[in-house]
Amino acid sequence: MRLPSLLAVAMMSATLLLFGASPASAHPMPHSVVLLDVHETSVTAQLEIPLGDLATASGIDVSQQDALRSYLTAHIRPVTTTGEAWTVSVGDLSVTATEQSSTGPYQELLASATLTPPPGGDLRHFLFRYDVVVHQVVTHTVLVSVRQDWAAGQVDADAVQVGTIEIDTRTMTVPALTVNLRGGSTWSGFVAMVRLGGNHILAGTDHLLFLLILLLPAPLLAARGRWRSTVGARTAVTRIGRTTLAFTVGHSVALAVSALTHLRFPAWPVEAFIAASILVGAIHAVRPLFPGREALVAGVFGLGHGMAFSFTLAEMQLSTGRLALSLLGFNLGIELVQVLLVALALPALIVLARLPIGRPFRLTAATVTGLAATGWLAARLGLANPLASAADSVGEHPTPMLLTLTATALAATAWTARTRFRARADRVRQRPPTAA
Repeated sequence: MRLPSLLAVAMMSATLLLFGASPASAHPMPHSVVLLDVHETSVTAQLEIPLGDLATASGIDVSQQDALRSYLTAHIRPVTTTGEAWTVSVGDLSVTATEQSSTGPYQELLASATLTPPPGGDLRHFLFRYDVVVHQVVTHTVLVSVRQDWAAGQVDADAVQVGTIEIDTRTMTVPALTVNLRGGSTWSGFVAMVRLGGNHILAGTDHLLFLLILLLPAPLLAARGRWRSTVGARTAVTRIGRTTLAFTVGHSVALAVSALTHLRFPAWPVEAFIAASILVGAIHAVRPLFPGREALVAGVFGLGHGMAFSFTLAEMQLSTGRLALSLLGFNLGIELVQVLLVALALPALIVLARLPIGRPFRLTAATVTGLAATGWLAARLGLANPLASAADSVGEHPTPMLLTLTATALAATAWTARTRFRARADRVRQRPPTAA
């Protein structure tokens, strides 16, 4: 064969190798994920393992759960930095459908495991020996991340990856992953819970709407079933303060009782109750349902809102000591943001009630809030609808709301100052001149 022909064959072969790769290369296999939650005396791990690779590595059918637990326990072997073994207990197993961006849909095994260090062992610094699947499937990788670490202040952020487990192709062994978390403290956990409470109330559009819609008619006086006139600024401030305080007491009590007694309610009735409370508040802003008793209603409905807040703490599985501190910090964060929002809304509520635009503004705000509450109520009873989706999207972007409240408060304060200045100037002009 001539040289040009050989070159042509070589180039064709290279092209086929480059663009005609095997299906395994064109479609990478999915990787495993290990999510660690660092507690006070143990570490829990959520394992997400591709079912196909697991079957290849273990030869165990997914229906053989006891055998799978034994296999996982044998291949999860954390040790202290001095080589002392941790205790490993594998819990619930389930199969779910998922997908990764590079692999498409597939099935995976979800497993939970509790890792407990020996007495004196440091659960923040250890060697994570893990070779599930990897010991047989040499192309498999495991991504290890910390999802929750209260002492490090990691309670609401995305999982932080701490390393990757894969086979060392030079030695054909699976090296242990060193997990060395940054120093944690009680103060870091407390501050993180304050931040979490603040973020929770900002993102909780339904909680904010309930409070603000209940405060909307506070500067008004009811007569014969209608909002007729306004009350004095001091009376309005007192009403707003009393209503805000009652709401705070209501949700604080429910939050503490639910969290400390581990009292659990299904989520959907609580969420539906919250949507109904907002709808009642919107109707009250149009026609007085309970004039003068807004504080009592805020306290009662606040109990339901507090139970919803407790769901966040329940998911964290904290010890009693950390739970008590978390309750304090979480509630403090809620109250700080709540007081800030009420302070921003207060000037506008009082001024708008005295302007011709006050009534149209109140009716428009009540209508929009009522529509959002109706959408939420329907969705939480199982009827998906665009109103609920639109209302939820507002909570994902709280900045415009804060800017609007701030601008409105500044405008209302400026208008009040200008009105008072003009009134004072008029009084000065009308004052008779003093005799020489």
